[in-house]
Amino acid sequence: MKQTSMMKRWATAISLMILGGGMSACADGTSWKEEVLLHDGSKLIVERSVVRKGRHEPFQQSPIGEESLRFKHPVTHERIRWKDEYGDDVGMSNFGLMMLEIDQTAAYIVAEPRGCLSYNKWGRPNPPYVVFKYQGGDWKRIALQELPARFQTPNLIMASPDEAAKQAGGGLITAEMVDQINNKGPFSAAYPQPPQYKTILREPMKQGAMDCPVMVRIKGGWESPGGSKAPIPIKPAVSNEAE
Repeated sequence: MKQTSMMKRWATAISLMILGGGMSACADGTSWKEEVLLHDGSKLIVERSVVRKGRHEPFQQSPIGEESLRFKHPVTHERIRWKDEYGDDVGMSNFGLMMLEIDQTAAYIVAEPRGCLSYNKWGRPNPPYVVFKYQGGDWKRIALQELPARFQTPNLIMASPDEAAKQAGGGLITAEMVDQINNKGPFSAAYPQPPQYKTILREPMKQGAMDCPVMVRIKGGWESPGGSKAPIPIKPAVSNEAE
């Protein structure tokens, strides 16, 4: 009887550990160096890091909860950092990075909203990009039309960059490897990249940017427009700064 009772207690404890894992915010971080091919053919080494945390189903991977990118500006020699922090309103970080470009003393980042909640939070852009410009010591959001037209090709690892870094073995991920990961993966023939990931589109997509219902932020979550609760004004913020 004692042995049976002990086994039951162990089974209960293991079950609680498994269930608790699905509700926890355990952090799992990965850092790596990535070579960025700029529009003029020059290359820039950036340091990227991803922390996975947030709610997730048992035995499933946590979402990307934080992401940062550091680099030395090739013209001003300023050390610059971009940091996208966890948002309780979206349950993860806000963006998936796509492009980093340099124009004289300025720097630009193009990102896509990460998931439908972020897409609604950032104004449902079409094409689905959120663009930031760094100049004068700060990152500020700008309109897509203000992004120089010569910046056309995504040059950062887009999908699950931390997993790609782990598969690369922890060394420098070259620009050629970035292109291979983004465009020539093992499933690229059967599942080709959507057009908005092959090049930075400048005109609205006819089929819609993301297949996401319209939602507004309310106290305690999100709901469809015209619901029972008043929407909460959203003031998106990302931690972006020089070092």
